[in-house]
Formats: sequence, structure tokens, C-alpha cells
Amino acid sequence: MWQASSSTSEPSPGVFFIEGPASNWIVVRDETGFMIIDSGYPSDRPLVLESIRHLGLRPSDARAMLITHGHVDHTGSAAYFSETYGTPILCAPEELAHVRGREKHQVTFAQVIVRAWRPRVFRWMLHVIKSGALRAKPATDAQAWSADTLKNLPGKPEAVPLPGHTPGNVAILLPEACAIAVGDSFVSGHPLSRTAGPQMLHQMFQTDPAQALAATHRLDEIDASVVLPGHGPALRMPLADALETLRSQAAASSPEGA
Repeated sequence: MWQASSSTSEPSPGVFFIEGPASNWIVVRDETGFMIIDSGYPSDRPLVLESIRHLGLRPSDARAMLITHGHVDHTGSAAYFSETYGTPILCAPEELAHVRGREKHQVTFAQVIVRAWRPRVFRWMLHVIKSGALRAKPATDAQAWSADTLKNLPGKPEAVPLPGHTPGNVAILLPEACAIAVGDSFVSGHPLSRTAGPQMLHQMFQTDPAQALAATHRLDEIDASVVLPGHGPALRMPLADALETLRSQAAASSPEGA
């Protein structure tokens, strides 16, 4: 059984990384309050609430929820927080239509079913269905952030546009914590992957696989010592080292496994 106590770590002061059953979320806390980055699948909502309370916080006090991109395994609790607590749901302007449900940049059923003969894909597909992905509710009240809006939130986050996974996909830098939440720009593990460590997701998850990999070069000049992915464990390593490993792994992968 999933437990907040064993699934929550603090890889950087005030930055709490919660590793969900299949997708992660983050709580950032400072003297001004707390915010949430991403929110797992729809069925993860009780776990998101539990993890916040485990930290001695009240879900209703969240100052904002930031969304790295509009896939259902990252927006699962966004509509609930917006409707129940009035929590501002914020994303990049280029991703707003996706988060609101007006556009769809998601792996298709056809892409999955042709690979469902593979045990890893079949197990992942079942988990997605059980996680409520097919019944997900979009965050219709989501708003586009601005640089000034972000700077006034806990951790003073900065958005780094990384299009390719989705058109408005971003990483969220927490400069004071020397940490970066990369969402699905790259991950450290995934049910479809046989390897662990920095890696790109399978091509079928990417709107533009080549652009997604190329966009990671926008991270080359960023100083961070903690990398927080949307899938897999937190990486306590320099971002530069994670990127080097990522590119080596991508170069060694076959087109089908990329």
C-alpha cells in the first residue's frame, strides 16, 4: 500500500518530492506558504491530499498548482483543487488550451494497442485505465502564468520552455533550492522502460520526439544539483551530469526504444 511517509523525501530544503504509484508531484514550501507542482493521475487525488497533510499543511491553503504540461498523469487533481479550494491552476501560455481540455496532445489508443502484446505495455495500459485517465476532468479555469506571477510564489519558480513532449511543455526551476522539476522533459524511470536513470520517454509519448530531445539543450546553462522528474526517483546529481547521461542513453537507443 502506498504511504506518504515512505514516498515523500526532501531532496532540497523546502522542496518535497512525492513519488506516486506511477507519476510524481512536488510540494514547495517557504515562509510565504506552499505550492504544488503537478498532481498525478485522477485516482491519485487521495494520495496528493494525504501527502500535503503529512507535511502538516492544509490542501485548501495551497497558493497555486503549477502544471508542467497537460497530460492526464500530471493534471489529475487540478480541476478538484480549483473547484474545491479555489486554488489557482497555472501553466505556460502555450499549454493553456491543453490544460483546459480544448486541445489534446496525448498518446492515442491506436499507438498503445499495437504495442499491447508487450507485457510492460499491457500492464501500463491497465494501470492507466484503473487510474481514471479515461474519465479525467480538465482544469477549465486554468490560467497562463507570467514571470512576475511565478516570482511571487513559494520558491520563486522560473519556467524554462521545453517544447516537444507537448507544445507548451516546461521545466520549473527553483533557483533558491538549486532544484529543477523537469516533468516529462526527461525522466529517471518509467513502466515501459527497462533502464533506470536519466532518459527520454518512449517516442509515442512525445508530440515531437526530435524537438523534445533538442529542447533539453535549453537546460545546459542552468545550475541545479537536484533533478525532480515526473516519473522515477529524484536525482541528486548535477543537472549537467544528468543531461550527459540522458544524451548518451538517447544516442544508444534504437528508434523504436527511444
